Amino acid sequence: MSASGHTVVMATPASRIFGLAALAILIALVAGPWWLGRADMRLMVELFTYLALAQMWNLLAGYAGLVSVGQQAFLGLGGYVMFATAAFAGVHPMLAVLVSGVVTAIAAVPTAAIVFRLKGAYFAIGTWVVAEVYMLSFAQVSALGGGSGMSLPAKILRELGGRSERESIIYWTALGLAVLAIAMVYLLLRSKHGLALTAIRDSEPAAESLGVNNDRTKYLVYIAAAAVTGLVGALIFMSKLRISPEAAFNVVDWTAYVIFIVVIGGVGRIEGPIVGTIVFFALRSFLADLGSIYLIILGALAIVVMLRAPGGLWGLIADRFGLELFPVRRRLVLKDAGDRS
Repeated sequence: MSASGHTVVMATPASRIFGLAALAILIALVAGPWWLGRADMRLMVELFTYLALAQMWNLLAGYAGLVSVGQQAFLGLGGYVMFATAAFAGVHPMLAVLVSGVVTAIAAVPTAAIVFRLKGAYFAIGTWVVAEVYMLSFAQVSALGGGSGMSLPAKILRELGGRSERESIIYWTALGLAVLAIAMVYLLLRSKHGLALTAIRDSEPAAESLGVNNDRTKYLVYIAAAAVTGLVGALIFMSKLRISPEAAFNVVDWTAYVIFIVVIGGVGRIEGPIVGTIVFFALRSFLADLGSIYLIILGALAIVVMLRAPGGLWGLIADRFGLELFPVRRRLVLKDAGDRS
């Protein structure tokens, strides 16, 4: 309690309980290589990477208002940079993953300069067109296998140890990227930049009138999301051991599914991508054998959620029970008066 009889807090009783539960879950997940089978570890790696991608897309669309359908450009770029750096420069694969994130962030600067000239639906289409340009460009590079792609050389794999050791390293790195993505969004939203993003999401003219530099804030968010997406892309194709333009820049795998995850989980909420990822993988587990019907069911579910629950599944839960697991709003607590928002 401050001397003036009030204090500003963010945490809630629910968030404190969730924090302890999340810590216990994280410890169990870190120990995953000792209690999960190989198939389960591969599944968890995929889940972690989709969670990280979903958090980045949610940051773009849910907070900065940047509805991109071209994030596969940075994922594919990250994968190719990792392959090129490890195979031709002799860099250790894990260091090559970090290099991929840096290069992707640098590449996002001129990319943003192009697509930010577009607004609304034109921005979304523009990002997709840029991703196609990336794909066609890499398909012309014969040193990287051209249109057929390339495999990761065996000597590179040996640097990661045996199969079990390699799978454990990839698992821990994927888990680390998922935690990094969640933590980055959470800490960003708790900062002054988070307030700027919230203001921009609510009303760009009003935010600008209050001194928020809308363009600079969006640029920074776009570049940060690209960097993490590049890291994820590098790890994905390290685990696959092979890369090709069609696989690296696939709009369905790396953007459409991610958008579905965020929409059904809840746009503009940190919890949304977490819920959406769990639901997506549960549906895939039960319905993947149905072929094209599986995609129809996913599309129908997304439409129903958008019409009946615009805030997503987590929005329904949060509004009904007043839950906020990742509180970013400041609340004024007055002495003998309880909480005042």
